[in-house]
Amino acid sequence: MNKEDMISALSKKTGLIRRDAEMAFDTVFQIITDALSAGEKVQVVGFGTFEVKDRAPRVGRNPRANTPVIIPACKSPVFRAGKALKEVIDNTKSRNNI
Repeated sequence: MNKEDMISALSKKTGLIRRDAEMAFDTVFQIITDALSAGEKVQVVGFGTFEVKDRAPRVGRNPRANTPVIIPACKSPVFRAGKALKEVIDNTKSRNNI
């Protein structure tokens, strides 16, 4: 499912016209992005948590020259699924394997 599919589904489920559904969709993700940029954690109970983790510098390897390369420290967005989401996914997988 891509962004356009999600906007269409949002429009159908809420009864919003497509333009309003797209605005709502974009606004939610902009709010999440702004919060993460400010160093905040975004927690949606039953769904999961978005947060930013610091990644330490490390040594990688250039595959062409086979030489070590220093990869600098950076911040990386991460998502941890909540318990309810994990249960829904696990139950769906179990039903499909039966």
